[in-house]
Amino acid sequence: MTKVLINDVLVDEKEAKVAFNDRGYNFGDGIYEYVRLYDNKLFTAQEHFERLLRSAGEIGLDVDYTVESLTKSVRLLAEANGVTDGGVYMQVTRGVAPRDHAFPTPSVEPVLTAFVKAYDRPYKALEDGVTVMTTEDIRWLRCDIKSLNLLGNVLAKEYATKYNAEEAIQHRNGIVTEGASSNVYAIKDGIVHTHPANHLILNGITRRVIQWICDDEGITFHEEPFSVEFLKNADEVIISSTSAEVMPVVKIDGQVVKDGQVGPVTRKLQKGFDRYIESHSHE
Repeated sequence: MTKVLINDVLVDEKEAKVAFNDRGYNFGDGIYEYVRLYDNKLFTAQEHFERLLRSAGEIGLDVDYTVESLTKSVRLLAEANGVTDGGVYMQVTRGVAPRDHAFPTPSVEPVLTAFVKAYDRPYKALEDGVTVMTTEDIRWLRCDIKSLNLLGNVLAKEYATKYNAEEAIQHRNGIVTEGASSNVYAIKDGIVHTHPANHLILNGITRRVIQWICDDEGITFHEEPFSVEFLKNADEVIISSTSAEVMPVVKIDGQVVKDGQVGPVTRKLQKGFDRYIESHSHE
């Protein structure tokens, strides 16, 4: 029987219930994280849970959790389900209260839920690359908070799916921001270009790893807005996320990127990512 974490208790999947008046359900009033497991080791768990606690602070959500307590809970959840390779989804809502837009007064206990799923690395896509579509970024202006308000992302992803694409790359007035569930990079003349980590994008943990790899390899990591046109004329394009890792893009809106082959900078970043899995994964 699959085990799910509800606050600090592991329960059977059939017993895992969400209250009808939970603010996460009523308002999307909460935050979440997704952490990767490689060979029974958590990858960059500290960075993920530090970001979760930052997101909590940004929306005024008072939680008692620490990076250490969250890491312990995730390990127990993965062990209880026998998952050694896959990912753990965790969310925290403001809690259960009568439906009212304002925060509950007095405050109520936050509700944490988490589940784990097993899957392997996306080897074929990493080798061959994926296709993407571009679409207008219609989301709110605090994309730096990893909140439960994902309707804009869902609509963008569904748009891409209709065109048999793996991802939707979003833009505001022609300036590329990020994917529906990924960060975006245009590589030109050996330089990695990506949107600055401000309120318009989520500073992805894999994005940070890519920046570390660039520092290691002497590759320029240029954080400055760029256009959809620049993206489509790049030598190489990649997207990144916890599940997608360092994913090559070979076609955008039906247009082949460069010669349609995965480029040398992307391959160097992928190899660097493999090294970071070994050095930044913890029991």
